[in-house]
Amino acid sequence: MSSLQGKKLLVQGAIYLLREVVREAHKQGAHVTVIDYLENSPAKKQADENYLVSTTDVEAVTRLIRERHIDGILTGFIDSMLPYYQEICEKTGLPCYLTKRQIQDTTDKVRFKELCRQFDIPVVEEYQITPDATDEELGKLKYPVIVKPVDNSGARGISICRSPEELRRGIEYALTFSAQKKVIVERFMQCKEATLFYLFVDGEVYLTAMGNRHIQETREGSLKLPVAYTFPSRYLPRYLESIHPRVVKMFQSMGMKNGMAFIQSFVENGECIFYEIGLRLTGSLEYILLEAIGGYNPLEMMVRFALTGKMREEQTPFRPDPFFGGRYAGNLTFLIRPGTIGKVEGLEETAAIPGVVRMFQSYYPGDTIPEQAWGTLAQVVLRVLLVADTREELIEAMSQATRHVRVLSDRGEDLLLPPFRLEELRKCDV
Repeated sequence: MSSLQGKKLLVQGAIYLLREVVREAHKQGAHVTVIDYLENSPAKKQADENYLVSTTDVEAVTRLIRERHIDGILTGFIDSMLPYYQEICEKTGLPCYLTKRQIQDTTDKVRFKELCRQFDIPVVEEYQITPDATDEELGKLKYPVIVKPVDNSGARGISICRSPEELRRGIEYALTFSAQKKVIVERFMQCKEATLFYLFVDGEVYLTAMGNRHIQETREGSLKLPVAYTFPSRYLPRYLESIHPRVVKMFQSMGMKNGMAFIQSFVENGECIFYEIGLRLTGSLEYILLEAIGGYNPLEMMVRFALTGKMREEQTPFRPDPFFGGRYAGNLTFLIRPGTIGKVEGLEETAAIPGVVRMFQSYYPGDTIPEQAWGTLAQVVLRVLLVADTREELIEAMSQATRHVRVLSDRGEDLLLPPFRLEELRKCDV
């Protein structure tokens, strides 16, 4: 019997991705309560109990925890929830893997870049531009540039700007997504990308995986979005030798004890240049692949910490292998254009492909993706998680999946955007 049997977990939020937390907690025998301010949110349908309580109403959530004798709370996937999560934990005395300072240093893009520079970690070049910058100041920049809110995630509020006029509009747009009413303007990077995944266990810092982040344009002028991740990254050996030791020191300076992190980076001339971090669960669902290949599950560890204050129950040494023991893994991401879904086809055929570990569906027939979803992760309709013994097997499995999946609108129109171009893998090492 699981040591979490009968314990009560409160999930703060009820978006589709948080169904993963509910699912994992149920696997461990925990009782799950889900809250948010909407009646029929996806994760509520899978919970043992649900309440119409705003995730940001700290006092109301605190009362509910005490009334229902909740043992732990967990949120994920959205940076904006973290400050409320931390405050609720502080008021109730429940385990919290983050401090207020750690949240501030990582959810504010400017503060994170300053932190990286202290440890000689490369970050994207930025321009010191204020929202009320003059036309002369904007005209001096080298275009294209990218503008984004300093305190949002999920590709929300981001614009690629190729002229001072576009930049001014981009600044106004980014400000609507910023609670601090601040933006950051950076050099627009046109190069490969890689994502780092870290775990913190009792003060030890572990690199669990490094994946190539393959991106494609969804439409002209929109931000490129990930259409696949492939593991392990071809840049892993160099990263371990050069930047990783400095990143460990940075996390240690922050006082990271338990929890997880992901870092997104550009790769220029073989070296990683950081641009985004999250101290939370991420929609790339890499924990599914780590369980399939490494035998451990970071999501399970996060649920365990929420309910017990410990990431692991086992006393055996923890030695994650970012090289995956010589095996390969992939996350194939399907994107759709805005519209109302009528039908999603090919799921059974895809699930039967050798190497497919799991699939995660974000939208279902009847769901509507709004026009403002262009260029954001709200365009993700399906993720297919795969493992393979060889690079060739991984490419073949991903190829089969791209041939099966179809998404049609309620009018029978094809909503699916072009899938990952596998030629990118065939021409180079995964």
